[in-house]
Amino acid sequence: MAASAAFALLFSNLPQRLRRRRPPPPMLSTLRLLRRHHRRRLASASSAAMSSSGGASSSSSSGERHGVGRSPNRLAASHSPYLLQHAYNPVDWYPWGEEAFENARRKDVPIFLCHVMEVESFENDEIAKILNDGFVSIKVDREERPDVDKVYMTYVSALYGGGGWPLSVFLSPNLKPLMGGTYFPPDDKYGRPGFKTILRKVKEAWETKRDALEKTGNVVIEQLRDALSAKASSQDMPNDLAVVSVDNCVEKLAGSYDPKFGGYGSAPKFPRPVENCVSESQNIMKMITHTLQCMARGGVHDHVGGGFHRYSVDECWHVPHFEKMLYDQGQIANVYLDTFLITGDEYYSSVARDILDYLRRDMIGEEGEIYSAEDADSAEYDGVPRKREGAFYVWTSKEIEDTLGENSELFKNHYYVKSSGNCDLSRMSDPHDEFKGKNVLIERKQASLMASKCGKSVDEYAQILGDCWHKLFDVRSKRPRPHLDDKVIVSWNGLAISAFARASQILKSEPTGTRFCFPITGCNPEEYLGVAEKAAHFIKEKLYDGSSNRLNHSYRNGPAKAPGFLDDYAFLINGLLDLYEYGGKIEWLMWATHLQDELFLDKQGGGYFNTPGEDPSVLLRIKEDYDGAEPSGNSVAAINLIRLSSIFDAAKSDGYKRNVEHLLAVFQTRLRELGIALPLMCCAADMLSVPSRKQVVLVGNKESTEFHDMVAAAFSTYDPNRTVIQIDPRNTEEMGFWESNNANIAQMARSSPPEKPAVAHVCQDFKCSPPVTSADALRELLNKTVAAATSSVAA
Repeated sequence: MAASAAFALLFSNLPQRLRRRRPPPPMLSTLRLLRRHHRRRLASASSAAMSSSGGASSSSSSGERHGVGRSPNRLAASHSPYLLQHAYNPVDWYPWGEEAFENARRKDVPIFLCHVMEVESFENDEIAKILNDGFVSIKVDREERPDVDKVYMTYVSALYGGGGWPLSVFLSPNLKPLMGGTYFPPDDKYGRPGFKTILRKVKEAWETKRDALEKTGNVVIEQLRDALSAKASSQDMPNDLAVVSVDNCVEKLAGSYDPKFGGYGSAPKFPRPVENCVSESQNIMKMITHTLQCMARGGVHDHVGGGFHRYSVDECWHVPHFEKMLYDQGQIANVYLDTFLITGDEYYSSVARDILDYLRRDMIGEEGEIYSAEDADSAEYDGVPRKREGAFYVWTSKEIEDTLGENSELFKNHYYVKSSGNCDLSRMSDPHDEFKGKNVLIERKQASLMASKCGKSVDEYAQILGDCWHKLFDVRSKRPRPHLDDKVIVSWNGLAISAFARASQILKSEPTGTRFCFPITGCNPEEYLGVAEKAAHFIKEKLYDGSSNRLNHSYRNGPAKAPGFLDDYAFLINGLLDLYEYGGKIEWLMWATHLQDELFLDKQGGGYFNTPGEDPSVLLRIKEDYDGAEPSGNSVAAINLIRLSSIFDAAKSDGYKRNVEHLLAVFQTRLRELGIALPLMCCAADMLSVPSRKQVVLVGNKESTEFHDMVAAAFSTYDPNRTVIQIDPRNTEEMGFWESNNANIAQMARSSPPEKPAVAHVCQDFKCSPPVTSADALRELLNKTVAAATSSVAA
């Protein structure tokens, strides 16, 4: 997403298994949303959001391999790491597909569909016999088949007033839902029926009340189909929608801000910016920066290896759920990049580097593909079969002392390390004493204060900490690692591509002489562009069919059978637009344009469905209307359309604008009444309300130093309403593209003085400033236009 879009995605990650109500929206959109609100009301501000939604990754939770001596079931042929973990269950599992459906029809028995519960239930021979005799059992990797997961999760939520993870649903052989729930313990307990009891009751109901069950399932699916395929009565976005939705969303966010620990709400806390609120006495950026600092200092941040864990179980960002998800890393990195641009404080750029360097080191394959996740659990020692949450990441005081020697006391004081363990800052941190005697590193005071207390300069103190991190990293590397989910998901790669591409230019604005300590490499920012391009090339070569213009959803030992979904297209298009704007290669813009077709578009009703609608086993086509741990595909698609509309000539631009207006009209009621659920879409409405996006057209020799400096200058300010177009008049492919798609830009390229290696044209409201030929002049011009835009909004 563009700069602001990043913020809406970030802070919405409460795992579904912990939800009692639907969690508020994410942070990437929120920062943008609040920033825009701040521009309208310069007086003071609101907040940027953090909270959470979405559950722990199914395919990344690694379990011990059970069933030694058993023959494998059908899951053994799967590419999914999650499904492979169940290949030796005594349950006769099938993957989702026609073979399972046909068997259920032939045997005339219900289908049991689920995600997890392996050790307690599916290693139980008695339960396995009940399932094998009376059901056809299907395991789904919710990351491989989010479309299937969405249908039945929606059913459970609608029928029972709340869903969650894990998902367990009983289906008829024609795939209509009969009943469902989340977690079922194996045996009756505390007055609640166990899984064995439920299986027997469902089997009995199927045999005695089948007609009623199937009728109810049919009715529910039809009602959901009507409810979830919202249509707009008008194709035009109401004039007041942007102001109303943004203001109301910001207002709703204000009450939940935590001034002590940052973020929004109480435990558990996720990175998620949509849940922020504003009052006239609060300053938006102070809330954002306080939250981001608390996150980076907390245990939710991996100080030794870089990157962020899934969420914090307590309110102080201390003890995390230790899983690391790719979709979090990309979004969080973009939040820190934007905050660096707004504040100029290299603290935030360093955290962005920390995340990106972690991905480069641990999460990228040989061909540039970016993996999905690292599990939370691992063995404490080699040869120990049982895995424990966080075993790879936690430390005893003695381990610190033995590793760091003379610097151990400084380090222990800095990170609140105690011999008894430090998970005592909140009653929520470790309620069952799982981490007794263990320490999760957390900075309770800023490094500058601790350095002063030690009588050291900040640089000297930081270097000591960096040396300590490196030693601990080397020791930690010898421990058994958490399971790596090496599945490649297109949508999540799109989020990471965006962050790497944007970092390649934004980080060039770091002050000269900025010092970095391990685990940050301090590389030339342009190296990040190479990472983004390699990931995009992998997707194009392995997961894209140029003849049909179709994507596959994921890859592991080959492309998965599942087609690309709306999120895959929307998130990848967003990443490709960033690759073009920040990197300049026309191939990425051309591919983004090809992908932005009408495969998911509801031409009559407006908006986008989540699936192509070609798989008869997927009973619902849903128009996603919630920005959660990941943003809604509709929110990202809306922003993509707005960005594309500012690149092309009137004929194509008007089509993009019509589609985005129609989309926003579909969701206008939800935006007005519950904008906090769609902060990124609120940003899209606000973007569309801007009369004209700023175009920065850079013309010249793309290989020249002057041109590189000009590109860096174009991205040296935070401006979500800016489009950067790079063009080399000597490149016939580029000139041909612009001649066909925007003759005005082609004319700018032709008319620029050929003796100048770089010329910048800044255009807005159908007029252009006189061209400038130096990076400093462009920087000055952009600062003036940003200031002018802010003043006009305030007025």
